[in-house]
Amino acid sequence: MNSSVSEFIRREVPDWDDEVVATARFKALSGQRSDWEPKFLFWRDLILKVARHLGVFIVRSSEVKDNWFDRGGLTPLCIDRVLLEMYNTGDILRHKDLVDPTTGRLSQLFKRVVNLIGVSRPSFPEEIIEEYLILSIPLQEKAAEVVKLLSESHWTSFCIITMGEFQKICNGSTEASAVLSYLSGRGKARYLSMSKTDFIEGVKVSLAKEDVPTISSLDYDVLRLIWTKEKLQRQLDVIDRRYEMSRKSALNCMKSGNKQVALRHAKQLKLTSEGREKCTSLLNRVEEVLTVIANAESTKKVVEAIEIGARAIKGSRISAEEVQVCLEELDESVASQKQVEDVLVSAPIHCTDIEDEDLEEEFKKLEMELGDETPRTQISRPAANISSRVEEIQKLDVSVCDTSSELKIADGATREAVPRESAESLSNKLSNLKLEAA
Repeated sequence: MNSSVSEFIRREVPDWDDEVVATARFKALSGQRSDWEPKFLFWRDLILKVARHLGVFIVRSSEVKDNWFDRGGLTPLCIDRVLLEMYNTGDILRHKDLVDPTTGRLSQLFKRVVNLIGVSRPSFPEEIIEEYLILSIPLQEKAAEVVKLLSESHWTSFCIITMGEFQKICNGSTEASAVLSYLSGRGKARYLSMSKTDFIEGVKVSLAKEDVPTISSLDYDVLRLIWTKEKLQRQLDVIDRRYEMSRKSALNCMKSGNKQVALRHAKQLKLTSEGREKCTSLLNRVEEVLTVIANAESTKKVVEAIEIGARAIKGSRISAEEVQVCLEELDESVASQKQVEDVLVSAPIHCTDIEDEDLEEEFKKLEMELGDETPRTQISRPAANISSRVEEIQKLDVSVCDTSSELKIADGATREAVPRESAESLSNKLSNLKLEAA
């Protein structure tokens, strides 16, 4: 078993090395489903966890059985049955179960119907042991990851990408085929190909919640432009490498005193530099055209949004003055938000590097300052004086508190005016002070 897989399994399954538990787990599934279902769920979840740990969603059943869960030559006898049950429940797919993205929509729909009926599903595990298996849940996660990566580099509702770049994102041609089949089956991607002079393949992917739009003639033009851009970029990389090699050779020849060879390398440098300028100029022109097309698409979306807004305004019978007021309020809200953001950005933060010990020391100093400012009647009064004051207050008639007189408590040179309140509440407060002083 692979060392990384072995360590991962031991972290996920603490009792993996327990002989008694392992012996029970490695036995074949037998009896009714209720008898072996917990064991099946254990192996299914562990297979999915290991696949995520390795970052794969296409595996061979023999590798799962012989390598992933090997314990000193012992392999689980139930893995074949587990894989078959996962296939029957839809957790595992075969390549032949996926729709072919290069076919038409009708053929893809027919393939999906066949898969739902289950005509092509095998009856025995031997029929899938030698095949590559696709884990459906990790496949869905990989497809979502691919769409997210494309969304980060494209700001339109859909994008067109060459097949080579799509395979690079999916980490392989086999993985790209599975992801494209999954996305095509759900209406989120379409396959493109053209072969006027060069055979070019591409993918149109929806980056929004809506299904991907149908293929248009503009999509093929955009695909050719993107393919040309990538080709020019590869040529530019080759030219840069040649230029660097010629420069180093010229410097070495100059150091060794071979001026004729150095002059020949210098001429080669000049030709390489001229070729680079031409290639860069072509690349810039292609990028400008792609930018214009993207801006046109964005403008089209804006125009459509404005038309929808205009129809909504007419349908709701909103006047132009009300629209103007809403726009002015929106501008004010945006301006206020911008001011708040500027203040937050410009405000310095001084407390990011303060340690807990520094905060504790400052807190102690603050406590000492508060202690100096607090009247002595609240913190330094002896417990005996507090007790005597409580007894005197408890003897007072409560009705006296209804008058406008105030009870004044002397403490040396400092005197406090105590607000009019009942003897019972004052007693409670002074009792609390007594406890604090004690």
